[in-house]
Amino acid sequence: MTTIEANLQQVQERIARSCQLAGRDAKDVTLLAVSKTFDADAVRQAQAAGQRVFGENYVQEGVEKIQLLRLDDPAIPVEWHCIGPLQSNKSRLVAEHFDWVQSVDRLKIAQRLSEQRPDGLPHLQVCIQVNVDGGANKSGVVPGDLLALAQSVSRLPNIRLRGLMSVPEPVAGFEAQRAVFLQVKALFDDLNARGFALDTLSLGMSDDLDAAVAAGSTMVRVGRAIFGSRPARNAGV
Repeated sequence: MTTIEANLQQVQERIARSCQLAGRDAKDVTLLAVSKTFDADAVRQAQAAGQRVFGENYVQEGVEKIQLLRLDDPAIPVEWHCIGPLQSNKSRLVAEHFDWVQSVDRLKIAQRLSEQRPDGLPHLQVCIQVNVDGGANKSGVVPGDLLALAQSVSRLPNIRLRGLMSVPEPVAGFEAQRAVFLQVKALFDDLNARGFALDTLSLGMSDDLDAAVAAGSTMVRVGRAIFGSRPARNAGV
């Protein structure tokens, strides 16, 4: 068993324990392996262990891995999520290569993704990123602007609004982490009460996934606990 395979097993067991404590079914929480800065071989090891959902923060680096790994075996149903801040000049690459974008935080980006999604591909699945706690260095729409953005995004062709994503500022302790995540869950529930039919709440990473699961997360984004400490990123990637 490789280190990555063992780590994946430990994370999956952790998710299962967290779900059991929260009275939830572990099948309702998707593990997204964050492979940013790791090479294609690390992703191959995770794939060999059964992992099929991966997240990339850096567009060009992600596209290179997507193209390389699809050459290995195009029949493997791997799902690729763009989870980093998205600049307008990178939107076409994302629209052409990724399956999901979790970091939509303004209408301009959503419009470009919709316009640039190639004919013949399934709709691009998107989440709106919410800056729930006002973190100065965090991307995301503020809660007060969420409803208007969700209404506009949901009307666009070629993309489908699936849910919300958030990366709150780190806080210490399970209850404090859960309290912040519950703020995002409340926004998610409010949108669904208004008829949006969202199914994805992307919350939680290596250090706080237990609290995220307790708050209702349906997708946890885990990198370090699977792949280890991140290597230095090449300049310009």
